[in-house]
Amino acid sequence: MAIERIILAAAGIAILLSLGLAYSVSPYWLWFTAFVGFNLLQSAFTGFCPWPSSSKSSDAAPEMPSESGAMHATTPAQPP
Repeated sequence: MAIERIILAAAGIAILLSLGLAYSVSPYWLWFTAFVGFNLLQSAFTGFCPWPSSSKSSDAAPEMPSESGAMHATTPAQPP
């Protein structure tokens, strides 16, 4: 799975979890929802996401645009 898809899945889980916690525990959990939403918005404009830069040990391949503009996962070069 590509790192971009992992990040989007984690953001979706964080938003749904914080909405559930805001409903059942405390409305202050909505601040966490706003924080995740703000990070998604700034990432859309700047192309920078703080999570992958803080977790460099991931084995997930980054997605790179192909010549046709479609996204595909890159494969690391195999040593000879």
